[in-house]
Amino acid sequence: MSVSYLNELIAALRCLPGVGPKSAQRMAYHLLQRDRKGALQLAASLQRAASNVQHCSRCNNFSEQTICELCASEKRDEQLLCVVEMPADLLMIEQTLCYRGMYYVLMGRLSPLDGIGAKELHLDRLVKRVQQHPCEVILATNFTIEGDATAHYLAILLQSMGVKVSRIARGLPVGGELEQVDSGTLAQAVLERRELIV
Repeated sequence: MSVSYLNELIAALRCLPGVGPKSAQRMAYHLLQRDRKGALQLAASLQRAASNVQHCSRCNNFSEQTICELCASEKRDEQLLCVVEMPADLLMIEQTLCYRGMYYVLMGRLSPLDGIGAKELHLDRLVKRVQQHPCEVILATNFTIEGDATAHYLAILLQSMGVKVSRIARGLPVGGELEQVDSGTLAQAVLERRELIV
């Protein structure tokens, strides 16, 4: 018995993160019943993106070119390299407008329980990038167990190459009030305090 096109669509939608069988079914029904034009646009966009988007040869971010616009820009500081887990993290740092260096996107984080090690993150590409352009490396992985483990592993790896390595600070949010902050964040802010120079 062949699989129906509808069941095939529902199964395909389940590949998205956080989409279970019921959500996939609702999406499929919506696209077919209420938005066939949108469904065709979605299919065409997915086809174009899957065919044309690749990884930048320098920063590993998604790009339609061999070298992405950020890496090709002459306005970026080649002496700074910020390592992030995912493209969304890069976008968040760019939105701060305070960082003008280069990036390297890991496309994940070390997670031995999920079978993701150094080989799966292609850390050899990061090492090659740092060897070609010696710089300070800023580790901007998430403050999760896996993110901290990834930062620790990278710090040891890069420092063994004689590279200056720093880690983004963690602490209180701008405009935050102490009584509203969880104790772990407050403790980290106290531990990572800096001397005031006035």
